[in-house]
Amino acid sequence: MKTQKTSSNLLIILAAGAAALFVAGCASVGSGNTTALLTAAGFRARTPQTPKQQQMYAALPPYQVERATVKGRVFYVYKDTNAGVAYIGREQEYQRYQQMAIQQQIAQNYYMAAQMDRATAWGWYGAWGPRAFWW
Repeated sequence: MKTQKTSSNLLIILAAGAAALFVAGCASVGSGNTTALLTAAGFRARTPQTPKQQQMYAALPPYQVERATVKGRVFYVYKDTNAGVAYIGREQEYQRYQQMAIQQQIAQNYYMAAQMDRATAWGWYGAWGPRAFWW
């Protein structure tokens, strides 16, 4: 009975740790990472020059990829307010950006799982290893 309660407490602690790591990992995926992915996907950074471009830039929501249609052509625009630029790409670049973002998220999930597995293994084996004799 006591072993079951101890293991359920350990499971709750591990779940809380995993949730904290997940939230920290999501927080790190911010504007800098998005702009790097957009650039790698082929989006071009443009600074608004004309008053009309500045007006359009001001109307965009910050840090979101938005779809826009101009004269029947589809564009995707990302407004980076810190840098004062807009990243502009077409359908092909947007599809590439989505694929790269998914691949990066999968890689990050594998990395976090490996880190949690390593930490769990260390706690489990460390409790029964040579360290246990010193405590």
